[in-house]
Amino acid sequence: MRNINTVKQEFLKKWIWGLRKYSSQKKNMSLLERKKAIKLSADLAMASTRNKTTRWSKALIANASKSSSNKVLTEHVLGSSPPPQRVRKSSANYSHSTRMRSCRRRKRAVHRPKDRVVASFIAKKLVQKRTRRLKSLLPGGEFMDDVSLVEETLDYVESLRAQVEVMRCLVTASELMILNPS
Repeated sequence: MRNINTVKQEFLKKWIWGLRKYSSQKKNMSLLERKKAIKLSADLAMASTRNKTTRWSKALIANASKSSSNKVLTEHVLGSSPPPQRVRKSSANYSHSTRMRSCRRRKRAVHRPKDRVVASFIAKKLVQKRTRRLKSLLPGGEFMDDVSLVEETLDYVESLRAQVEVMRCLVTASELMILNPS
């Protein structure tokens, strides 16, 4: 990932730009519409700071551009580039790797004591459950293999952390402006 301060500056610029565009489209927004505008603008700004190099950023952009009301904002924040297509995992690689793992499992299970087999089965089920949960949390995660999922999650968490820091600074600055008007 690039320098975190550069990412934060770029995020803030694009986020405010998106908020301005959204608010210019609708003059009187309800609280729910404002919440949607803030989240949508923040998601698009965060995804655009990654220059569409990650699957999660492509998924966020694709999800945002599905709605016709969001297309104008999406194009405004990202430029006029078309939304990316979903990336699916190759089924040929998946079936081959699954078969290889099942063959290895059968050979090993024969030589293990029963307690170790049960413990290994429980551990595997827990990992599968947590992997499914992580895939549901990460934008575009349902189409990723396990290695890509971990790499993309780390990148997504870094981007979320930068986003939160920018938002905290903005809130602190606005509180100072309210408390000490000049």
